[in-house]
Amino acid sequence: MSLIIRKIHRIRTQIPAISYIFDSTKIRSCSSKVNTATSPPKDVQINLIRRQKLENATETSPTPSRPLGNALISYGQPLPETHPHLLQPGQLLPEVSVQEFQARRKALLRLARNAITGDGKDRNFKEHMIIIPSSGKKYMSDKIPYVFRQNSDFLYLSGCLEPDTVLTLEIDSDGNEQCTLFMRPKDKHAELWDGPRTGIELAPDVFGVDQAANVADLKNYLTRYSFAHPSAVVWFDEMGCYLGDIRKTVDDTLTRSGALRSPVSLVHQLRVIKSPAEIELMRKTCQIASAAINRTIQESKPGQTEHQLFAKVDFFSRMGGANHLAYPPVVAGGSNATVIHYINNNQVVRDGDMVLMDAGCEYGGYSSDITRTWPINGTYTEPQRVLYEVLAQVQQDLMEVLLKTGAETLDQLFDVMCLKIGKYLQEVGLIPKGLQPMDLARAGYRFCPHHVSHYLGMDVHDTSLISRSISMIPGMVFTVEPGIYISQNRQDVPVEFRGLGLRIEDDVLIKPDRTIEILTKACVKDLRQVESLIGSEAALFDGLDR
Repeated sequence: MSLIIRKIHRIRTQIPAISYIFDSTKIRSCSSKVNTATSPPKDVQINLIRRQKLENATETSPTPSRPLGNALISYGQPLPETHPHLLQPGQLLPEVSVQEFQARRKALLRLARNAITGDGKDRNFKEHMIIIPSSGKKYMSDKIPYVFRQNSDFLYLSGCLEPDTVLTLEIDSDGNEQCTLFMRPKDKHAELWDGPRTGIELAPDVFGVDQAANVADLKNYLTRYSFAHPSAVVWFDEMGCYLGDIRKTVDDTLTRSGALRSPVSLVHQLRVIKSPAEIELMRKTCQIASAAINRTIQESKPGQTEHQLFAKVDFFSRMGGANHLAYPPVVAGGSNATVIHYINNNQVVRDGDMVLMDAGCEYGGYSSDITRTWPINGTYTEPQRVLYEVLAQVQQDLMEVLLKTGAETLDQLFDVMCLKIGKYLQEVGLIPKGLQPMDLARAGYRFCPHHVSHYLGMDVHDTSLISRSISMIPGMVFTVEPGIYISQNRQDVPVEFRGLGLRIEDDVLIKPDRTIEILTKACVKDLRQVESLIGSEAALFDGLDR
């Protein structure tokens, strides 16, 4: 077992939080006590407590952040009391509780200490500060913003969806921990234009942090910290911070204590193993995308454009509950499918062509990633059928050998894919006979020059700093996506196969008993089922809200 995986297992056993077993009596509460014997319903309690905090905060404030009176308390993101159709009581994001976010932060501090000291006993490096910035708004033109997407590491640790925010985690030599969220304060004028903010007063209660402060005060806070803890280890991903003012603030105040260390690899060690709540989110996002692609396949017909098919899968995903597509989809008709990352999506799909669609959606911050290839007119031609059956057999073989000797890592699975593609294409006459296994694998690679898998989670290509050469363990989610791409310019294959591109991609979870769960199994891929679905009038369970 690799060093990284041993560390993860050690942390999981040492910190109950990483196993997502919570003892609520050990988690600091930021809310006032409520007499449950005579108290109103929980959502009313929460609003009363938060209103009192705002009133207390504004009594001494020369300029109240917002009018109170009978006005409703507003927040910078959905919460159970404002969006009960999205969140259950106690959840900060869909499926994920405040306690889980607290547990993740504690686990990261433990990983940081172990990463520096090895055994955690070196007294010279017992003080740590970890700084995790959010994303900022980006603009496509003057005053016209892109759709905001939160930094994945920040979201994983805070549950906060607001921009221009910074999370700091501290631990001292005695093991005392402190978590601070630096946020934009309430601002009546700004909120008139851009929508509500949670504000500083409510942030500790909403996000389960120890304290909150104005993000404008971050520089003073870090300066005081640097003088009080001159030998502290500071973790900050300078290259990955897109908030220029925050990057400069950290540079100006904390570099005197030595080189900054990036915490990203540590966060990825946590993120690569999904909690039960995350697994439910992965199931949901895969269910939505599977139903959306099924509907798109069913309604496709010759003469449609790639753009129209893009619009359909986007529409059906959103109607199924997705926030948006997880990435610009590949919708490639005909020979466009031989371009692996084709995203122009602007050509007409002609009768007789296949469509390769690589699409997924994002739900609750978690992404799906599926590829299907189907004939636009409902019937595979003979060359298309031959290649599709080869590819389907390759993927089935890969699913069957997962976790077995020789296929215990994603890199090993890639080697198996190349050999299998080479073997089956040799059987149908597209690769010469008599090749040795190594040469056969190289020949297979020429037909599929991309990796067979990547980790999947909050990001489509998730936890990119986790090697694909480590053993797969329970809680990991990844893709299995063999493909066959034959350029129109290849002269070493029969002409009827030129210009054909196919890929079949599913999302897979490793379960605790070391079996696999295909999260995207609802997305049709059996050749006959695909053909019968296209143009059919059959009602599909599509998960759409009606």
